[in-house]
Amino acid sequence: MRTILCAIAAGLFFSAGAYPAQAAVKEEQPLVKVALTEKELPKANDRFAYPSGLHFTHPDKVRGIYVTGHSAGGSKFQELTDFVDKTELNSMVIDVKDDHGNLTFKPDGHSEYAKIAKPYIKDPKKMMKKLEEKKIYPIARIVVFKDSELANEKPEWSFKEKNGSVWKNGRGESFVNPFMKEVWDYNVKIAKQAAKMGFQEIQFDYVRFPEGFEKRDDELTYGHGDYGKTADSNVQKRVHAVTDFVGYAKRKLKPYGADVSADIFGYSATLPEAPGIGQNFSKISVRVDVISSMIYPSHWTSYFGIDKPDLEPYKVVKEYAKVENKKLSKLKHPPVSRPWLQDFTASYLGSGNYQEYGKSQVEDQIKALHDEGIDEFLLWDAANRYTKNVDYTPF
Repeated sequence: MRTILCAIAAGLFFSAGAYPAQAAVKEEQPLVKVALTEKELPKANDRFAYPSGLHFTHPDKVRGIYVTGHSAGGSKFQELTDFVDKTELNSMVIDVKDDHGNLTFKPDGHSEYAKIAKPYIKDPKKMMKKLEEKKIYPIARIVVFKDSELANEKPEWSFKEKNGSVWKNGRGESFVNPFMKEVWDYNVKIAKQAAKMGFQEIQFDYVRFPEGFEKRDDELTYGHGDYGKTADSNVQKRVHAVTDFVGYAKRKLKPYGADVSADIFGYSATLPEAPGIGQNFSKISVRVDVISSMIYPSHWTSYFGIDKPDLEPYKVVKEYAKVENKKLSKLKHPPVSRPWLQDFTASYLGSGNYQEYGKSQVEDQIKALHDEGIDEFLLWDAANRYTKNVDYTPF
């Protein structure tokens, strides 16, 4: 589950302590040149080139919730749209390609993605029309490199064990290889389809290598693509591959009129870069319109001098926001900050380490962001059961 991964990864890689000062980050060119054809190059004012017939207004401040494909296509969708409509919330992040690598709807025609298409959202056009009627800003979530479906279909695009089988993590999940440009295009094509459907923003999740990859680097067999031709260390190759993918996706999507956002581990902002997974907060940030750090209090270990972060949501979010603001202030063109906040109870932390999350805990996180000048946020609950009667603008 995504709700556990950050805590595991933070615990594996980094202990509590100070975070080093960072120099200004240059908006460097991709390590490996990725050419666009003349037809794909964006032209002046070349936005909304593929009109969906739907009209959405970008909210002044995006405040949204996560919605699974099952929820978006089932009876729960009415409940969730009513919930957003009656609160200060205004947006939904909806699964288009989920954590397993499946599309959450059946595409029209003879699609190359037919094998991975599930009928969770039975009528995507009706769903999008409902969002338009309710004036709910639609964001498409596309899980990129965690993709068991593609890994098993194309083992050569994944990571293999010594016996030739596709590698799986402890939860039975497989990843595809960020070094492979074929994987990039596979996901960008899905993102283009989402933009054509009317989604105003494409949010890429799992833009990284598997957690702790540096410990498996010498054990697994995988290709390096064009990155194998460089003299950089494996750590830097991973950083370049992840960063280059995000920049490539943004350039490819520009003619489609969709903004691009990326989800990233919160601890990535507190370090120069996360060496195993290839995430460099600053380098990714200069290539997206929106950066969404996952900063759930439950996902931190003893960071920021806080022994039990889940018990102190205001303090941990405020301390994180200070670090992020410092990082973003060094960028010439910083993205919008829109962190993911916790609206679930992390009972897996064990007695004494967690608390029941409800109205006050959610409001504490929102207020902590606001107190540091950040007024956009997204709420995560894997089951889409969001706390009622929350004041989403408790300023």
